[in-house]
Amino acid sequence: MNLKNAIKTVQLFKKKEKLKELYTPWGENIDEEHILEEYPRPQMRRYNYTMLNGLWSYAFSKHADLPNEYDGEILVPFSPESILSKVKRQLQPHEYLWYRKEFDIEYVDHKRLILHFGAVDQICDVFMNNERIYHHIGGYLPFEIDVTDYLLEHNELVVCVQDFSDKSYHAKGKQRLKNGGMYYTAQSGIWQSVWYEWVDDIYMKDVHIIPDYDQDSIKIRINTNASIHTPITFQIDDQSPITQDLAYENVIPVMHKVSWTPDYPYLYHLKINLENDEVICYFAMRCFTIEKDEQNIPRICLNHHPIFLHGVLDQGYYSDGLYTPASDEAMINDIQQMKDLGFNTIRKHCKIESARWYYHCDHMGMIVMQDMINGGEAYHTWYVTYMPTLFKQTQGFSDKLSYLLSRENETGKEEFEQECLDTIDALSYFPSIACWVLFNEGWGQFDTDRLTDLLREKDSTRLIDSSSGWFDQGCGDFKSEHHYFDEPVVPQDDRAYLLSEYGGFILKVDDHVSVEASYGYQTYENAKDLQEAFKNYKDNIIKPLISKGLCGAIYTQLSDIEEEINGILTYDRKVNKFK
Repeated sequence: MNLKNAIKTVQLFKKKEKLKELYTPWGENIDEEHILEEYPRPQMRRYNYTMLNGLWSYAFSKHADLPNEYDGEILVPFSPESILSKVKRQLQPHEYLWYRKEFDIEYVDHKRLILHFGAVDQICDVFMNNERIYHHIGGYLPFEIDVTDYLLEHNELVVCVQDFSDKSYHAKGKQRLKNGGMYYTAQSGIWQSVWYEWVDDIYMKDVHIIPDYDQDSIKIRINTNASIHTPITFQIDDQSPITQDLAYENVIPVMHKVSWTPDYPYLYHLKINLENDEVICYFAMRCFTIEKDEQNIPRICLNHHPIFLHGVLDQGYYSDGLYTPASDEAMINDIQQMKDLGFNTIRKHCKIESARWYYHCDHMGMIVMQDMINGGEAYHTWYVTYMPTLFKQTQGFSDKLSYLLSRENETGKEEFEQECLDTIDALSYFPSIACWVLFNEGWGQFDTDRLTDLLREKDSTRLIDSSSGWFDQGCGDFKSEHHYFDEPVVPQDDRAYLLSEYGGFILKVDDHVSVEASYGYQTYENAKDLQEAFKNYKDNIIKPLISKGLCGAIYTQLSDIEEEINGILTYDRKVNKFK
């Protein structure tokens, strides 16, 4: 145990430092009339859509009444706390944030207009032409509204947002009103694309494609807006169309199977026709399993072949847009830079991305471990961070200590459970996702055994990391540990062994940091020393453990974030410290 470095991470009575404005290359050249215009749902594409991203009116208020006037303009979908939003103001728990957008439509007979929100943090009410039509809780998941019956030729769309941030039990990731260390600027409001599309009276709401790798087929579950019994046609690539009666689960053979791998991320295209509705989907033939090797050691397997998850932790923050990248190119750049460095896995930590990010991972060949978004009451840092870091024997403590693990509110427990299921519904389209991470370092942890079973029942095609870091309850597919100040040792366990966090090496690059303070786990003065330290760790610690059972290792982290400057990339994405 490197006690000196561990003690440095303890932050008591620390003043909050104002962030300097840093722009990414894409934020510097942003076009306010063309913001994230690509089709927001690439896994289920139609050709008729209209983006509502761009300038909206906004107002902050202390009451829930529609404002008489607005404060100015905000650039949607950037949160008001971000510099790209043009607002740069924190929404407080006692306040309301109002959005207003006017738009004209040409009404289409026998069609429905579906309004889509990628994500709104944290609680919102949607008004169309002065009528309250929808209420949504949850800051990370998409939702849609059929607004057909409220439409006029000229329309006024209003969204009212509240965000209690880390002052409630709701999902919050690593947002804090008082940011610092490994916790970052809390943000609020609309932070993913807003858009609408016309659909037929009978239309497909969701399409879930489940590859059956061993049977050379796919199972397709289609959710429609009305109960119907009608033929449906499927066409994979240029193969002959297949027509079947719509069922709970339609099964389609896949001819001449091509496997998806990080080196050859082959995607099939699937056209689906239901009466007058057509969508273009995609899928991959792959499977993730745990299988034992010749030495009876459990291994992570892709398509029944062992694969080592050489990964990087990614929290998805950008210096100018916070949760929201300025463009598609910004997302692609992060993934490609990690691919170029030899990583094959990204652990998406404490955040759910837009569908387009997962789409890019799918077609670029990047495996994804996806965290569920942690919530719960205020965390007892001494219990969930300092104690298990310094005293390894405490890492196996029970998850029944609801107060110490910040999970006393029953409504909050029910909300987390439902959001786990909704997360799988929202993301199970994407073949790059290999694993669901249920809890991280005890944050809001509870009922780990039961919830692991719940996730397994919901999605049996992916692996589950039930307790990343510590407070392991002996369930899930992994013995999953974090090691920053000591060296990992492969334990005696029937599950696969995963080093789900390590590294955190600090290199401060002048003119590319947003604060003077720095947070991380070991400091280096130049890029050469940093690179050598990473190489030494990989060669001398990780590689020898692979033969003994280590199945994956996730380096912290992809980019600097505010005080935490242990990224491979600087916060503004302008410097790659590993090159």
